Amino acid sequence: MFQRLLKKVSLQLRKDSIPYMVIGGQAVLLYGEPRLTRDIDITLGVGVRELNKLKETISSLGLKILVERDEEFVERNMVFPTLDEKSGIRVDFIFSFSPSERQAIERAKDIKLGRSLVRFASLEDVVIHKVIAGRARDLEDIKSILLKNQKYDSDYIEKWLKEFDKSLTEQFLKIFREIKEEIG
Repeated sequence: MFQRLLKKVSLQLRKDSIPYMVIGGQAVLLYGEPRLTRDIDITLGVGVRELNKLKETISSLGLKILVERDEEFVERNMVFPTLDEKSGIRVDFIFSFSPSERQAIERAKDIKLGRSLVRFASLEDVVIHKVIAGRARDLEDIKSILLKNQKYDSDYIEKWLKEFDKSLTEQFLKIFREIKEEIG
């Protein structure tokens, strides 16, 4: 079900010329260990100004919009939640606004699912997203991704985490380094 919906959404986003990348649990399935995920998270390479264009895409996909006053909701949360009623799968469209998200979309990789190509965030960008989210599940996802994939661009991850530390006065880089040390 997830694969079919991912391919359908990907095809429509490409058709409508909306840059995107799959992140979240679906990307973890690609790079890490299998785990239960109930939704599809897609970061878009457009800002909130493109909401009407996205609404046309959502309509073409037959997805149900899950919020009322969608413009207000999106302005406040930068997320447009929808539902594929046939499968019961939620699809969250996340608007991008930061240089890191724009670069991540440029670095996204086309992964073949059947005969379709779906753009997934790179391993490094998934790790960055997971460090920033910081929930226990996210930290476990990072461990599984790094254990399964010995070759990755640690410098790229550290560069962006350092940037986020500066702008958000957080300790993301420290968290990443502790995870790397823990898994050896």
